[in-house]
Amino acid sequence: MKQVTLIRGARQLLTLRGPSGPRRGADLRNLGLIQDGAVLVVDGSIQEVGSSRRLENLALARQAVEIDATGRVVMPGFVDSHTHLVSGPPRLIDYEMRMAGASREDIALAGGGIVALSKAIGELSTHALATQALHSIEEAVRHGTTTMETKSGFGMTEAYEMKILRVHAELQKQPVTVVSTFLSDGIPPGDRAQPDRYIDWLCSHLLPLVNRRRLAEFVDARCEPGGFTIQQARRYFNVARQLGFGLKMHAGSGSNAGAIRLSVELGAASVDHVIDVSEEEAVLLAQFNTVATLLPGAVFYLGGQRYAPARMLIDSGAAVALATNYNPETSPSQNMQMTIALACREMRMTPAEALAASTINGAHALRRASGIGSLEIGKSADLLMLSVPDYREIPYHFGVNLVDLVMKNGATLLQRSEVKWPAR
Repeated sequence: MKQVTLIRGARQLLTLRGPSGPRRGADLRNLGLIQDGAVLVVDGSIQEVGSSRRLENLALARQAVEIDATGRVVMPGFVDSHTHLVSGPPRLIDYEMRMAGASREDIALAGGGIVALSKAIGELSTHALATQALHSIEEAVRHGTTTMETKSGFGMTEAYEMKILRVHAELQKQPVTVVSTFLSDGIPPGDRAQPDRYIDWLCSHLLPLVNRRRLAEFVDARCEPGGFTIQQARRYFNVARQLGFGLKMHAGSGSNAGAIRLSVELGAASVDHVIDVSEEEAVLLAQFNTVATLLPGAVFYLGGQRYAPARMLIDSGAAVALATNYNPETSPSQNMQMTIALACREMRMTPAEALAASTINGAHALRRASGIGSLEIGKSADLLMLSVPDYREIPYHFGVNLVDLVMKNGATLLQRSEVKWPAR
């Protein structure tokens, strides 16, 4: 028997219907809004989208379980296209040092930072790491995320990186979609005297090993000072592409000249941590489907002042996505709503642009847009119901969770109950 659900009466139904490619320019502000909207879900997929009056009169709707969305926003689930779910426990000592004015270098010299994360990953069992990561996923779901990408990179050794990727495989058994990415964080200090030898090892041993075990869908590399040079990244990505991996690029603050050009040349799905980007590079991105993924949470948490030039990127026609960059070192938040608030406040994005960047463009950054990221017929029923009547309330509030209901593949994962005041 078919499982039929009708979500009806939404004051604002944000469908995000639009062009088949990543949203850019004026299209980024088009949310496909329907007043008094409804969604009909059959066996986990969207069967119909439209006005409540039309959908209520469909034959299938007569056998549906109804969800009343009166006075509320219904929209696609958030797609968090850049996280590090498996990265060890909270770094509370590092946090206290940072609040006291210590730099990342000071924290590293004291034994903290990424070295401490790597050590924790080595010391914790696979089960303990998976339990921590599952808790992080649950927090993300509570705040409206239905799809997440998760990167390795904090392991720093082959054994620890493989351990992280095995945990990724365990997490993929959960209802939430988890996309695994193998991140090479650059040339380790002990190998910098012979970088070509290290690249040889990555290309001839580690990438084929990850591929054989089917532990990652994407390969990522950091192309900035301390990471790969352009020549090294080109070689590494060419091998990854031959093995069938999708490509992503870390090109953050101080990224090497040519990193963005290399990304679009090789057809990378996304270029992440974008901060140092020229107008010429923005125009180049506008000509391709490589998505610029912006991570304002890390800038906020580290007390930085230089956010990504989102306004320039959007006005140039580049496709942008927003993500949390969740990790215990630089962005310990799974809250995409807070990411949207930062994007509007600090990067001058409009609420509509930020929502599209957090849903459909995040799906494009993961090459999943054919099935998620918008509420369209045939797509997975990944959706949210918010406790407010207007989507602009997401960035208007900050640090407030407005999610009332989370649905993934038509199954309700979260439904908040109303506060019950005791009788007097």
